[in-house]
Amino acid sequence: MTSAAPQDLVVTQATLADWPVISGWAAAEGWNPGLSDGPAFFAQDPEGFFLGRIDGEPVSAVSVVNYGSDYAFLGCYLVRPDLRGHGHGLTTWKTALAHAGNRTVGLDGVVAQQDNYRQSGFELAYRTIRFTGTGPEGEVAPGVRLARPADLAAIATYDNACCPADRPRFLTAWLAGPGHRVFVRHDGERLTGYGVIRPGLDRPRIGPLFADTAEDARALFTALAADAAGREVAIDVPEPNTAGVALAEEAGFRPSFETARMYTGPVRAYAQERVYGVTTLELG
Repeated sequence: MTSAAPQDLVVTQATLADWPVISGWAAAEGWNPGLSDGPAFFAQDPEGFFLGRIDGEPVSAVSVVNYGSDYAFLGCYLVRPDLRGHGHGLTTWKTALAHAGNRTVGLDGVVAQQDNYRQSGFELAYRTIRFTGTGPEGEVAPGVRLARPADLAAIATYDNACCPADRPRFLTAWLAGPGHRVFVRHDGERLTGYGVIRPGLDRPRIGPLFADTAEDARALFTALAADAAGREVAIDVPEPNTAGVALAEEAGFRPSFETARMYTGPVRAYAQERVYGVTTLELG
């Protein structure tokens, strides 16, 4: 897919080799990208990433990653600061959005851009708040442990129930990513939640944190934060999950950033009450 624009902007699909450029721009915006996000992102939809270039030099980016036949997620919407205000971002956006076809598209966008997103057909669903802080010290709760290979099928089933779409390719790569640590809580019969912590540019990031109850979430959250060995960590909490917000606040975490979850249409029903921490703002 290729598109030309004023000032000789050419938009083409990006490859994993281009990820350092995209993640570098994200880092400059203070988004704290995960150090090994790229392979998992591209595993889900290797054709869902786009770069705009002028004379071969990257100037803009956006991703529209397809999940099945009904849902896609838009992220990584970036324009090089010195070339903003020339329409390069919008041209890249329009080219990439066509990749979604007739799917409902979701995004986690900065609040200041909500009006612009509405003009493209997106409607606000809820806010997501990034909390940062040093996790509470405490003993590992009963039933919490590092994931084992035998847990992977149960994790995938649990994950499907907590998301607007199944994402097996992404999840397989995400759980096995370099530096990614996966914890589960198990009651002896079934999984009652799982979470991942991964290294980020500025601080480790927790995501996802999915759990049946606030007690399960707290047990996993404590283990995940403790795994960071006293370092400050970040977690993105959907505001409608008041138990998740309370969990972060009770741990002494403070709000540092917020985004707006928006959709262009309906998404399948999923267990939003189990989502205590979003997997990633870039892919949902």
